Amino acid sequence: MNTALGFPAFPASRRRGRFARTWWGRAWLQALEDTALDQDLLKHGRRYAVAGRVGPITVSPGRIAAQVYDEGDAVHHTVVFVERLSDEQWRRFLDEVAAKAGHLAALLDRDMPHDLVAAAADADVPLLPGIGDLQPECDCPEFSLSCVHATALCFQAAWLLDADPFLLLLLRGRGQREVLAEIGRRSTPAPHVSTHEPPASSTPQPLPPREVPAEPPPPLAVPPAPGVDPDALAAAAARAARRARDLLVRDESGAESEVAAALGKLLRD
Repeated sequence: MNTALGFPAFPASRRRGRFARTWWGRAWLQALEDTALDQDLLKHGRRYAVAGRVGPITVSPGRIAAQVYDEGDAVHHTVVFVERLSDEQWRRFLDEVAAKAGHLAALLDRDMPHDLVAAAADADVPLLPGIGDLQPECDCPEFSLSCVHATALCFQAAWLLDADPFLLLLLRGRGQREVLAEIGRRSTPAPHVSTHEPPASSTPQPLPPREVPAEPPPPLAVPPAPGVDPDALAAAAARAARRARDLLVRDESGAESEVAAALGKLLRD
């Protein structure tokens, strides 16, 4: 995923004191200062940053870029490169974030936990730059190992990192949306797949075969009772039994309903 974020130019400011207020912003500037061979260059670049001579800044995986204006209004295209993490390093880092809910909560609160950076470093995943990790490139005539334009860009980058540590992750190769999606996949439990067979009662069973009597049933013996004709009742029962047997033998569709109708008629009669 090739994400790029753009930020408007910082206006001229009278900012004094420390350029970065967060510990990770100060670590960024420490990498700049440890790499610089000329302290005057650092002071000059800082003045450029405070004076608002850096144009809109674009942060994308592995690079931060802007146009920087000289005092004579000459424009220079300046880029600072940061090495991106490998896929394996990203896997280890995301595992560290997902392992502790507080890490993600801190990042979403625009904080970079010390213990997360330390755990990542122990897993050989460098999040913060060190000596020589900020690689500048500029089209100005005086550019050699660095220049005032790249230095000014790095100073202003510290302001952006102060406000959003996800930009540090973007410089290392992946944007906020991608990072959150990967953490979400690690935090979602895998669906449970049962290895047990369903209970026998839940499995449809075939109906038992029909048993057809070899011979018609014997005549029904009806005892005498007031208002009952025993011979007529026995004859009706015999007719119903023969009809039911005939239906079973033919195995016609709807046989069960016809049997029920015959029995119903018997009871009505």
